[in-house]
This record gives sequence, C-alpha cells and structure tokens, in this order.
Amino acid sequence: MTTVKKLLIGATLFAAICAYAVYQRYGEHRVTPPIISQNQPGQNISYKDGTYTGNAVDAYYGNVQVQAIVSGGKLANVTFLQYPNDRPTSKSISNQSMPYLKAEAIASQSAQVNVISGATDTSQAFAQSLASALSQARN
Repeated sequence: MTTVKKLLIGATLFAAICAYAVYQRYGEHRVTPPIISQNQPGQNISYKDGTYTGNAVDAYYGNVQVQAIVSGGKLANVTFLQYPNDRPTSKSISNQSMPYLKAEAIASQSAQVNVISGATDTSQAFAQSLASALSQARN
C-alpha cells in the first residue's frame, strides 16, 4: 500500500470520527419517555384550588420553574415558566421531556415523577419545583 493511500485512509477515518463526535455533541438528542404508572402515591391527596408557583430549580443548563393549577381539589395542569432553552440541545431535550413530565404529574397527582432518560437534570428540577408549588396547595 502506498503512502498516499495510507494517508487517505487515515484522513478518512479521522474525518469520520470527528463527524461522529460533532453529531454526538450537537446532533438531535432524544429522550426516553417514562412509563406512567396508574397507582402512584398522591392520587388521594386533595389540594386547595388556585394557581401556585414553584421555586426555580437549577437544571444545570438552565432553571426549571413550574406553575401548578389546581381545580376541584386536583392537579389540573402544570405550566412551565422557565426551562433550559438557550442551546439547541437543551431546547430539544426540554421540548421532548416537558409533555411527559406534565402528563405524569397530573396522572400521579403529585411531584413524584419518574426520571426521563436523557433528561435527568430537567426531570429532577421539575419534580422539585412542582413539589414546592404543591406544598402551597395542600389542604
């Protein structure tokens, strides 16, 4: 094998490795949704109707802060006031994980949600912010 061929092969491998590394860092990031359990703790808790704002919690790439809306004594909705969104990857992770976190919180009627793979920091910050909001709503 000639030196030129060896250099071309080496350069090609180097370019492929660099492209893979860039994709891993900046490419599309997917999260794995949690399995929403039907019998999670908190379903028998009654809350005072109203809108409650949780603490802003650091999720490493930005804060997560939620607002809990209680109607009929039940958690009816969760709104994200802050979430990591200043980088493309952060935006992608947040946009994919927020609907799952919201749905699981409403299903469980609590801040006890499963951590979403690929969105661990966001999941944990969500749970802490929601817990602080729901603590204000306890009867």
